[in-house]
Amino acid sequence: MPEAAYFHIPFCVNICHYCDFNKVFLKGQPVNEYLTYMEKEMINTVRQTPYSRIKTIFVGGGTPTALDYEQFEMFLKMVNRHFSSDKLDEFTVEANPEQTDRKKLEIMKAFGVNRLSIGVQAFQEQLLKELGRTHVKKDVIRTVLEAKAVGIENISLDIMFGLPHQTVDMLKETLEIAFSLNVPHFSAYSLQLEKKTVFYNRAVKGDLLLPEQEEEAQMYEVLMEQMEKHGYIQYEISNFARPGYESKHNLQYWDNNEYYGIGAGAHSYVNGKRVANAGPLKKYMSLIDETGFPYVHSETLAPSAKMEEELFMGLRKMDGVSDTRFKQRYGKSMYDVFGPQIEQLLAKGWLKKSGDRVSLTKDGTFLGNEVFQEFIGVV
Repeated sequence: MPEAAYFHIPFCVNICHYCDFNKVFLKGQPVNEYLTYMEKEMINTVRQTPYSRIKTIFVGGGTPTALDYEQFEMFLKMVNRHFSSDKLDEFTVEANPEQTDRKKLEIMKAFGVNRLSIGVQAFQEQLLKELGRTHVKKDVIRTVLEAKAVGIENISLDIMFGLPHQTVDMLKETLEIAFSLNVPHFSAYSLQLEKKTVFYNRAVKGDLLLPEQEEEAQMYEVLMEQMEKHGYIQYEISNFARPGYESKHNLQYWDNNEYYGIGAGAHSYVNGKRVANAGPLKKYMSLIDETGFPYVHSETLAPSAKMEEELFMGLRKMDGVSDTRFKQRYGKSMYDVFGPQIEQLLAKGWLKKSGDRVSLTKDGTFLGNEVFQEFIGVV
């Protein structure tokens, strides 16, 4: 039974050059109508699969803070109506600094939001322009200060590395400014070239100057060293937190737990099924009219697929995968299923054992995708 819910707001004032998430330009879109259909999906979803307790909520996009005040309040009221919980541990909203002012932060606070995830990426204006971002450093600083002023102290900043024209020194400068803001959490991702993005098209044309692989690896090394130096624990390949401030919602994914997904392009994992919603707004809304649900794909996971996901999702966490938990879920040891693969990765020095757990070594964190691949198609 799901204890987490994700809500997707697909509207953006501008489109970033690296983003392949489901999104549309805000201007001219039927925003209010879309929100009404989101509520229909919420009602039908909870009726079909009731929950006993929701622990975490995450609102992503797109750009949730691109909604105007009325729309934002309307949306958060809906979430509270249908996914309310007296014992909600974490309620996160993604925010772009240039579209997040004090009034929106006050609305968030009033409706139970207690965590803010701010898209920063870098603090150099030339890099931000290259990324297609429209904020500047002062917007980030203002947003952090205003969030704290309204009582939202649990703040995460997103940082990117391996960017076009980015150097190790630029990353160090970004981190130095970020640490000065005294927030408890960071997510830090290397640039991935995804199809149908501006960066991908430029790369195909040979018009995208990216750091060499060795330099990108050096950036990741610097990132890990600086995080540790400043008191942030790396608890997942791309995530760092002060103790007690780990993202509870994202841990639901990495722990391979079930979750609701509401909105255009959202994905759910409920009752052993992975379900994908329609991405285009018209299709999303018309499917809800026709069937009550916007599903375009549904797959009931076989036990073998669940076990594979348990390994490659769980190994993203620095504390890895517990064999005791694996046995409780699947009735057999992970060594019975993946013994040769685990032994091979231990021999390579990419995995390590501690008690009943296996986890990535430091070398393994640099080669995560290669490690995870070893568990695909085994069973």
